[in-house]
Amino acid sequence: MRVVFMGTPEFAATSLHEINTNSHHEVVGVVTVPDKPSGRGQKIHISDVKKYAVENNLNLLQPEKLRDEKFVEDLKALNADVFVIVAFRMLPQVVWSIPTKGTFNLHGSLLPQYRGAAPINWAVMNGDEETGVTTFLIDEKIDTGNILIADQVKIEENDNVGKIHDELMHIGAKLVVKTLDGLENDTLKPHPQDETLELKHAPKIFKEDCKIDWNDSVINIHNKIRGLSPYPCAWTTYGNDEDYKSLKIYAGLKTDLVLDAKDFEIVLQKNNLYVNLPQGVYEILELQPEGKRRMSAKDFINGHQNEGSLFVK
Repeated sequence: MRVVFMGTPEFAATSLHEINTNSHHEVVGVVTVPDKPSGRGQKIHISDVKKYAVENNLNLLQPEKLRDEKFVEDLKALNADVFVIVAFRMLPQVVWSIPTKGTFNLHGSLLPQYRGAAPINWAVMNGDEETGVTTFLIDEKIDTGNILIADQVKIEENDNVGKIHDELMHIGAKLVVKTLDGLENDTLKPHPQDETLELKHAPKIFKEDCKIDWNDSVINIHNKIRGLSPYPCAWTTYGNDEDYKSLKIYAGLKTDLVLDAKDFEIVLQKNNLYVNLPQGVYEILELQPEGKRRMSAKDFINGHQNEGSLFVK
């Protein structure tokens, strides 16, 4: 089939690569966001999907507005059988209704669970033991269309979102090709999402959502840290009554230890770094103090041995 692909980050570029190199379908167009300045230096940022399209001489479109008449006409002129959407913007009906085989999206959850912008993060933060990817036909609402295919992955108790993201990225790429084959052969039977379930949601994550509540249970703290690692990363503040600084925490472990320490005190024991809490003890393995590089617990300990008692809050 003739395929137009729409996406932005690496998660999407991996699916584009799978279609372009490991399927018999033809990518006749690639749509991604316009280049834009970002970061402190305001350097021009190019999406991963654009990088792939340029490197592989694929026809590239970067519309400012998806309802732009010229863009819509350019899409129609490609005579695509199907549009594939992975990690892109919400499409207007004038766009997703163009292809004869429809427009489908790859979503990083087992729909209808975790509709929204951050499904992988929320599945890990909520302590789920399983998640997956789903392809579904786009309709007027967000992540509500009829399901085509889904595939599952297990989440182990210490997996972080980076690991699950990468697993889903590769599984999802293969699911996209499988979906294309099924649509071409008319072997897929789209079915409605189960609206009778108690749904978990996956809204966009902001900085304040990433702050650790040390009064929460140790398991919830652990799930939050791994569900935000490596990005956008859980954070806290640490120090003493005179000075508190920001601290990112990338990895840690639940423990059964009992420590002789004050509540919320950071305990340095040889090469181990613990936080003593009213409800238990949490071990920090990898962290990044404000203004410093990401480091191991051992390196943090070496830099704070003579500073007296430190606390989190």
